[in-house]
Amino acid sequence: MTQITARVPEELAQALDAAAAQLRRSRAEVVRQALERYLEDFDDLAVALERLSDPADPVLDWDEVKRGLFGTD
Repeated sequence: MTQITARVPEELAQALDAAAAQLRRSRAEVVRQALERYLEDFDDLAVALERLSDPADPVLDWDEVKRGLFGTD
C-alpha cells in the first residue's frame, strides 16, 4: 500500500478521531473508506455530467413525466 500524508484543520482531525472511535476503526481505515466513497461518487458524477452534455440523449419534460406517472396536470 502507498502511504499518503495530509494536513487537515484541527476540527476535522477531531471529527475523524470521534468517528474512528465510534466505529471502532483506525483513523487510516476511516480515511480510506471515506476516500473510496468520495471517489465512487466522483465517478458517478462524471458519468452523469457526460450524459447531460450528450446532444443525442433526449431531454425529458418534467410536466410530461408527471402526467405520465401520476395522471395529473
